[in-house]
Amino acid sequence: MTKTAAKRISTSYRCGECGWASVKWRGRCGECQTWGTIEDVGPAQVPLAKPGPVSGPAIPIPQVQARAVLCSTSGVPELDRVLGGGLVPGSVLLLAGEPGVGKSTLLLEVAAQAARRGSTTLYVSGEESASQVRLRAERTGALEDRLYLAAETELSAVLSHIQAVEPGLLIIDSIQTLANPDIDGPAGGVTQVRAVTAALVRVAKERHLPTLLVGHVTKDGTIAGPRALEHIVDVVLQFEGERNSRLRVLRAVKNRFGPVDEIGCFDLGDDGIVEVSDPTGLFVSQHTAPISGTCVTVTLEGRRPLLAEVQSLVTPSSTSQPRRAVSGLDSSRLAMLLAVLQSRVGIMRGPTDVYAATVGGASLRGPAADLAIAISVASAAVNVALPLGMVAIAEVGLAGELRAVPSLAQRLTEAARLGFTNAVVPASHGCSSAPLPAVDGLTVIECRDLYSALRVLELVDRPPLPMAPELHVVG
Repeated sequence: MTKTAAKRISTSYRCGECGWASVKWRGRCGECQTWGTIEDVGPAQVPLAKPGPVSGPAIPIPQVQARAVLCSTSGVPELDRVLGGGLVPGSVLLLAGEPGVGKSTLLLEVAAQAARRGSTTLYVSGEESASQVRLRAERTGALEDRLYLAAETELSAVLSHIQAVEPGLLIIDSIQTLANPDIDGPAGGVTQVRAVTAALVRVAKERHLPTLLVGHVTKDGTIAGPRALEHIVDVVLQFEGERNSRLRVLRAVKNRFGPVDEIGCFDLGDDGIVEVSDPTGLFVSQHTAPISGTCVTVTLEGRRPLLAEVQSLVTPSSTSQPRRAVSGLDSSRLAMLLAVLQSRVGIMRGPTDVYAATVGGASLRGPAADLAIAISVASAAVNVALPLGMVAIAEVGLAGELRAVPSLAQRLTEAARLGFTNAVVPASHGCSSAPLPAVDGLTVIECRDLYSALRVLELVDRPPLPMAPELHVVG
């Protein structure tokens, strides 16, 4: 036997968690760093490829007939927003999320909506019994005659159900629980997940059957199984949410038929999952009088502007090491803003404990919330409240300057729509030299640095710094 032939039939090893391949056995995966997951998948014999029949001749691309992709609504407008219109016939969607986030509840609602519109729906549960799913459907009001339920863990049984029911929508909960008895390996392993998904994708394409798959996630939050799983399907959706919050956010990680920068908001309660078309009220407190230490900003989730409130509390520190506690904010970003307030503005020079948090469990990680955080801390430090109806949108640099943020006009329009009357923004708008468009009912205050913004809000009362820039107010 030649050396080439020996290499061709050498044994291959693969990680059962992430699919990483190796030519020799290892105790620890070189990709996900997991111990004891390397499996022997047998000889890695690669046959030589030969020319074969083709489905059609290759033609110049201008001569290819373009066919519009027709979408059908899922019955859940927030899901349709993320998908870019709805479900495409023959498409395969993978919905991933942490345990208990509400994946099964969301898909059960989608199945019920499809059944109400007259489409036969098949819901296959591999994790719960049929009676358990029925109890959830009764609690959420998803009992429909056209909604068929099956509890199966074998691929052959699922294919038999598809042939018998002939559904217009197929839901698999979850892909890691199905196994093909003709293939070696446990359910959820790399080989099984790849084979089962490929079989379901083939059935979906042949029958033009929209298929929704539920996927598990690892401890790091990534989709469990081989990365090839994400490449096989057409759409990958991520369902996110904090355990101490009822808000759930659905975002697209991959979408062959629409955008990947849209999000959908849902409220998960005891009676099921409900869409939240305007989630701003969840992240902003309703104050009847001005309160110090609060400031509202406008963040972007994908292409969707959302208002969020930052609250801060500043107290004298009783220890030599002042405490910094945050919730929903980046702790390193807060530390930088505190340093800018001390060095560039002169606020909080003594040892103080700082507590900063967002309202409603919102997560503000982008730099557009810098100005709102700094104003909130300064307001709490001097115990001066901001006027009602004020928003602040800008990034703060280490020199104290205010920098432009993306989609500023869209953020201001959303603030005006919700009744805010004043907005503090940076004087420069990035690469564009054109002034901001006027927004009805909103007074835009343009400032060049953090000191100017705090001075116009009457949070600092000492003389202006040397070479302080002038303010430009746009009515």
